[in-house]
Amino acid sequence: MTGPEHASSLPSDPGELANSLMDQLVARAQRNLDRMRDLGDRMAAIRVTETSPDGAVTVTVDGTGALLDLELGAAIREWTPARFDEVVVGTAQRAAAAAFARHAELVTEFNESLSGKTGEL
Repeated sequence: MTGPEHASSLPSDPGELANSLMDQLVARAQRNLDRMRDLGDRMAAIRVTETSPDGAVTVTVDGTGALLDLELGAAIREWTPARFDEVVVGTAQRAAAAAFARHAELVTEFNESLSGKTGEL
């Protein structure tokens, strides 16, 4: 916001200048607040579903990796407890990793939007 073209667009009256600068500051703060709210909404909406390679276990997690749903197929009846643990935990870990990756993408987009590297969120 420097340079001759910017300086000529500023009001010459000190009171008007102060009002103009304050209006710009308020508008910028409102845009950033809107971006933060949007980020919060988008993060809260993250849902990732992962299914085990054999299709017997399906896990859904939220953006924090918290378990939202667990579906178990009939094949688990034949499994040992160790196999059950391995498949359920492994599937949940993959779902949580994908949710964390999406979470990180949203935060990166948000940070870039604040620094002016990309467009609005």
